[in-house]
Amino acid sequence: MVKLESLKKSNQFIKALKEKKVHTNFFSIFAAKNFFKPKYKANLLISFVMKKKIGNAVKRNKIRRKLKAIVQKLLKKRGAINKDYTYIVFGKSNVYAQKHDVLLPLMEKSFSKFKKVK
Repeated sequence: MVKLESLKKSNQFIKALKEKKVHTNFFSIFAAKNFFKPKYKANLLISFVMKKKIGNAVKRNKIRRKLKAIVQKLLKKRGAINKDYTYIVFGKSNVYAQKHDVLLPLMEKSFSKFKKVK
């Protein structure tokens, strides 16, 4: 099973934010080729970030949980997410009210853009 492993240091975030990016109305995904190794080879390096302007902690955590659940679902689909990349997902306030069924294909399409670009 693939586990999600988050980035820990600020230089990891800075490096990932300088590379490729995809923006939607619900989230922004930044990706960089793996520049450091995850704890276990099967792990996916991904962090979920929310701005403090998005509301209180309850709302931010709900958005984060929603996005994590979608990524977990996409990991079960073979080849939906490229594990050779380190990802940062910035959630936006629109995610809070949006249904899971709308976000899933949108996120899958966004992650597929990183596979094509080399």
